[in-house]
Amino acid sequence: MSTHWLLLRGLMREQRHWEEFPAHLQSTFPDQGVTLADLPGFGHEYHRQSPTRIADITDELRERCQAERDKGPLKLLALSLGGMVAIDWASRYPDELSAVVLINSSLVGISPFYHRLQPRVYWPLLKWCLWQRDPLRQEAAILQLTSRVFADDLEIMTRWAAYARECPPTRSNTLRQLLAALRYRPPDAHPRVPMLVLNSLGDQLVSPRCSQAIAKHWQLPLRRHPDAGHDLPLDAPDWVCEQIRVWLSGEV
Repeated sequence: MSTHWLLLRGLMREQRHWEEFPAHLQSTFPDQGVTLADLPGFGHEYHRQSPTRIADITDELRERCQAERDKGPLKLLALSLGGMVAIDWASRYPDELSAVVLINSSLVGISPFYHRLQPRVYWPLLKWCLWQRDPLRQEAAILQLTSRVFADDLEIMTRWAAYARECPPTRSNTLRQLLAALRYRPPDAHPRVPMLVLNSLGDQLVSPRCSQAIAKHWQLPLRRHPDAGHDLPLDAPDWVCEQIRVWLSGEV
């Protein structure tokens, strides 16, 4: 049984955006380690160029997380774009993983593009990519799109703006990461790693139908929160941890 969790964030995000969720996960699984990993080009890896292929992101992460892999098969908990990395990892290196939890992710070929990124997001994303942006305004816009509970939380906005100043995500890396997400094609067959799909019905960034489509396509267990936003671990951390605990324990 794996004793180590690896947490992966999504587009333009870094490990500090998990906020208090890792502590909740650690409390739920006190005997298991929790590691937060930045995708290349973001967070503490902001000086690197983001690959334009999900497979290359996966391989760079695997190399960087060698110490954690040496301890035995990992459990991956992945949000949004991070879910594509988790699926790619599970499909190509299944023996390295014992479980995968996908949160509000989406896949080409399973969901249409206008579900994978809801139309209301197109203009804000275009502004981030093409024009100079103020970190506070940027993070305020992101929080509005991704959270239903903390959408107007000035403390979080200010903290996230400080992260953006300290480890600035470049327009180039944002576009490269987005390209990787748009071009990734999942395997036809369900990767031979146990998977749980968690979904937010209040998601304003990615249509909730995307998680439902993944679960239906691969016949995976699906748990749906009635009103949380895209950043489900931020809005409902205890709910997320309880769904994972119940699933791993086989209670349901």
